[in-house]
Amino acid sequence: MPVGMILSHKASLLISFAIIACAAIILLWMGREPICTCGEVKLWHGVVISSENSQHLTDWYTPSHILHGLAFYGLTWLFLRRAGIGIRLVIATLIEVAWEIVENTDTIINHYREATISLDYFGDSVLNSVSDCLAMVVGFHLARLLPVWASVVLFILAETVTFYFIRGGLLLNVLMLLWPLEVVKNWQSGS
Repeated sequence: MPVGMILSHKASLLISFAIIACAAIILLWMGREPICTCGEVKLWHGVVISSENSQHLTDWYTPSHILHGLAFYGLTWLFLRRAGIGIRLVIATLIEVAWEIVENTDTIINHYREATISLDYFGDSVLNSVSDCLAMVVGFHLARLLPVWASVVLFILAETVTFYFIRGGLLLNVLMLLWPLEVVKNWQSGS
């Protein structure tokens, strides 16, 4: 393995946190609100169809970001196994922050509002985006520590719980982002 491909666990965490901090600065520069405009910072906000959704530390979409970490771990293990765990974490973090930045552009926000039931969605607060990135790091580390079968069970459990409680989840979000279906939108809204 090339020497340049090794990165200590501590160094990879520090680099990942620096990348997340840079993403926060970019999101602020883009005009994203630092925290919820309601003036509060909540540990959990569970009302999906609400102007406070994706504005606090955690919400019903936090499990999706943990699942990003599981998936990024698996994909980097599959395709970049020789790169070492530290490099793979940094790559996963770069992908996650890139998504958070793209997700908070007017184009994607408007697409969510048109294609899904998220009519009150105006983008994530910077606090929520940072929390989402940290959730991905947690998911990545869970995948690193858990046996594969436990990661698969966690993925299925998280998707099942969010599917049951909010008619959503990572897989439905991806579907509705890439290929919005009116029947799914109606089902999610309870129509």
